[in-house]
Amino acid sequence: MSPFIQEGPVLPDAWESDRTLRESVRFHLDAELWGQAAVELAPVGAWATNPGVLALALKAENEPPRLVPYGPWGERIDSIAVSSAYEALGAQGVRFGVAALPYEDSPYGPCARIVWAALLSMWGASSALASCPIAMTDAAARTLLLHGAPEDLAVVERLTTRDPERSWTSGQWMTETTGGSDVGRTETTARLGDDGKWRLFGTKWFTSATTSEMALTLARPNGAPEGSKGLGLFRIERVLANGERNAIRVRRLKDKLGTRALPTAELELEGAIAFPVGDPRDGGGLRRMATMLNITRLHNSIGAASALGRGLAYARAFALVREVFGRPLHEQPLHRATLVDLAVDYAAALALVMRVAELTGRMEAGVANEREVSILRGLTPVTKLASARWAVAGAAEAMESLGGVGYCEDSGLPALVRNTHVLPIWEGTTNVLSLDLLRSAERSDSVALLLEDARSTVAPLAAHPVLADTAATVTRALDEIEQRFGGATDRSHREAGARSLALSVASTYACARLCAQGAWAAANGDGRTAGIAARLAQRGLVASKPPEALELAMDEERQGWMV
Repeated sequence: MSPFIQEGPVLPDAWESDRTLRESVRFHLDAELWGQAAVELAPVGAWATNPGVLALALKAENEPPRLVPYGPWGERIDSIAVSSAYEALGAQGVRFGVAALPYEDSPYGPCARIVWAALLSMWGASSALASCPIAMTDAAARTLLLHGAPEDLAVVERLTTRDPERSWTSGQWMTETTGGSDVGRTETTARLGDDGKWRLFGTKWFTSATTSEMALTLARPNGAPEGSKGLGLFRIERVLANGERNAIRVRRLKDKLGTRALPTAELELEGAIAFPVGDPRDGGGLRRMATMLNITRLHNSIGAASALGRGLAYARAFALVREVFGRPLHEQPLHRATLVDLAVDYAAALALVMRVAELTGRMEAGVANEREVSILRGLTPVTKLASARWAVAGAAEAMESLGGVGYCEDSGLPALVRNTHVLPIWEGTTNVLSLDLLRSAERSDSVALLLEDARSTVAPLAAHPVLADTAATVTRALDEIEQRFGGATDRSHREAGARSLALSVASTYACARLCAQGAWAAANGDGRTAGIAARLAQRGLVASKPPEALELAMDEERQGWMV
C-alpha cells in the first residue's frame, strides 16, 4: 500500500481569482478605464503566481545579500552582492511599471494610482521585497519633481522608466542611532567645500535597499540650528559621475528577522558628495522629506494588503486539497469561519488602501480639493498603522491554517510571516503614527473630516434593504469616536488614547467604504462585499479605551510589603 502524500496547495492566478481586488479596482473606475486596466493587470496576475516566479522568490530568500568590503587586490569597494533571483524579480517589476505608471501620460489620469496599487499588490507579493526599493524610488521621484532643481529631472527619468537597463532605484537614509522617529536629533553634518560641493559626514544606522544607485537623506549644514528646522535634504549617489565610488563605507549588513533578500546596512558617510534638494539652509528639509514619507507609507499599506491577500490565497488553496475527518477542509464550518475573517481583514485593508490611492492620485493630478487633501493627511497614517497590524495577524493565521507544513521554510509561509513584521515598524510605528494623527487633527481638522466623510458615505444607505443595519452600526461607532475624541481635553489623556482612536477610525472608515462598495456590487448582483462589511461591523469597530492606570506600565521597587 502506497503511503499517503498530501497534495500541495497551488496558488491560482492572482488577478482572475481575486474577486476582492478586481471589484475594488472596478468600483473606482468607469467602464472604459476598467477595460484598459483589466488588460494591463491580467498579465501581472498570471505572472505573480507562476510556479517559476514563486521559485525565484524562494531562491532570493535563501540567498541573502553578502557584503564584499574589498576587491581582489585589496582595494576598498564596499560592494553588496544580492541574489540574481532578487534582481530578476525587481527587473520584472520595472517592466510592469511599478515605479513608472503614476508618472506616465496614461489615460487613467487621476485614477492612475488605483491601477498602480493593484499592480503593485500583485507583483509585490512575489517580489522577495524588491518592492522596498520601489517604494523609495517612487517617493524620491515625487520629491525631486516637487522640490528638486531642473538637473534633477534626468534623475527622475531614470527612476520612473520601464527599461531595466536604464532604471535606477533610490534609498532613503534617515535613521541614525538617535532614533528613527525623532529625526530632529540627526547628527549627520553637511559641509560646503571651496569647490562648491556639499559633503556629508555621519553614520546612518538603518539604510534599506543599499544597492540602489542613489538615496535621499537628511543632514545638518554647518552652522544650522539644532532640531528639525536645521536639517537639509540631500540627494546622494553611490557612484559619482566619473565612475568613482562615493565616500560611503558599509560598516555591516543588518541581520534581520525578515526581509532577508533585501540588503539593509549601516553606512558611514566619510565626506560623501551630495546634492541639495532645495535650499539646505532654509529649514525646509524635513518638510520636503515629508513628501517622501506620504508615498512610502502608501507603499507600506499596499504591502500589508498584499500580504493579507497572499496569505488568504494560500489558506484557500490548501483548504481545497486537504481532507480532514472525511470531509474537505473548506467544508468544515470552523475553518470556513476562519477564512471569512481573513477575507474581512483583506477587504478592509484594501478598502483603506484604495481610498488613499484615489486621493493621492487626485492630489498629484492637481484636482483634489482642500477637503480631500485634509482627509488624505489623516487617512494615510491611519491606513498604514491599521493595515500593518492586520497583516501581521493575518499572515500568522494563514501559516497556521496549513499546519506543520506551513511552519516549514519551503512552504513560503514563514517568509511571508517574517516580512509582515517590518510593516508596523518601517515608516513609523503604531504609536508614532497615532501621534501623527493627533497632530494632523490639530493642524487641519483631519480627524473630524475623516469621520464626516465616513458619515456621509453611509448616510444614503440608511434604508438599504441589505446594508441598513451595517450602516447604522457605522453611524453609532462614529458617534462614539466623536464623543471619546472630543471629550479628551487633557494632552496626556489624548496621547494615551491616540492608538485606540486611530484603530477605531481605521475600522470604522473601512467599514463605511465597504458599505458603499457593497451597495454598488449588490446593485450589480453580487452581495458578497455587503456581507464582508456586515461581518466587519459585527466584530466591533471601536477599539477598547486606553488604560487609566498608566502607572502600571513600569514595575517599581517597593520595600517591606512582600516577604
